[in-house]
Amino acid sequence: MAGWLYVLSGIIFALLAYAAISSVRSLKQIQLMRSAINPVSAGDDLTLEITINNPTKKPKSLLQGWDILPESLGRPQGKAIEVIAPEDSYHWAYYLPTQRRGVYHWHDLQFRSGTPLGLFWCRRTKSLPAKAIVYPQVLPLVQCPIVDAIGSEDSPKLQSDRRYQAASEGITKTLRPYRYGDSTRLIHWRTSARFDEFKVRELEVITGGQDIVICLDSAFNWESDNFEQAVIAAASLYFYACHAQLNVKLWTAAMGLQYGTRTVLETLAAVQVGEGDLHDIPTKIPLLWLTASAQNLDFLKSYSRWIYFPQMGFSHPSATTASGLVIDPAQSLAQQLQKHIR
Repeated sequence: MAGWLYVLSGIIFALLAYAAISSVRSLKQIQLMRSAINPVSAGDDLTLEITINNPTKKPKSLLQGWDILPESLGRPQGKAIEVIAPEDSYHWAYYLPTQRRGVYHWHDLQFRSGTPLGLFWCRRTKSLPAKAIVYPQVLPLVQCPIVDAIGSEDSPKLQSDRRYQAASEGITKTLRPYRYGDSTRLIHWRTSARFDEFKVRELEVITGGQDIVICLDSAFNWESDNFEQAVIAAASLYFYACHAQLNVKLWTAAMGLQYGTRTVLETLAAVQVGEGDLHDIPTKIPLLWLTASAQNLDFLKSYSRWIYFPQMGFSHPSATTASGLVIDPAQSLAQQLQKHIR
């Protein structure tokens, strides 16, 4: 009887040793690959994809993985995998909601295995670098008088094609057939009656090729909420100016002048409060200055504009050479950016 007990004890200890060794070995030969993470705007979901490859001729079973995210993005995301067949791979994809803009980096991916019996679990941390970019929200502005008015003092007769979107008078360049969506005010009725079909006037477009720089005063020590609103405003104004076919650029204290949609969005995603003042402010060009400091408005010329985001304990702007807009945090930012300035 005692002999059988020794045999059983030996078998049990052998199984325990085999289970412990197998759980360690099962994690050594796993290969991981992370797909590039496409940028999204704040409020949208990031799509994260990880491929787990089993290059061996034995199945990998009882796996659990955790993607260790930055605290600002949320809690670690986990996945249980029952089995990965020999020389096969498993595709792990999940969606991560976002709330605030930013450039996020992380690299830890934890895996644990309980193969083959689930008696012992072995955990290993593997390095799998990741970078996710969350762009700031862009407000859909139908109009933006503060952008339309920039440079008007410098060239009162300057007009661009953005002013012709609702035009019904002007120099007629040519007549063309009516297309769905054309304004009925542009129909040339006499010609339409002659050809028995609607003919629409195309107006001559005068473009000034005007430059504008949207400047975010990122060197100033903003309140967090106000700064986020200013970043959203900068992104929205940039896209409005692009739609109006202005030669628009973005300026921040740390990065200087930036242009191009992707570059500007990445700059605004990464910009922080109190950055080092590494670049000079552009001169001799119309500026749209976004700031929380009333003292930083005196240098602006008459053809520039400013948007002021008031902070607790700070005074409102006094009379300045340039005109601007004071943002009320209790009201909709989109509505205020579309208001006429005084």
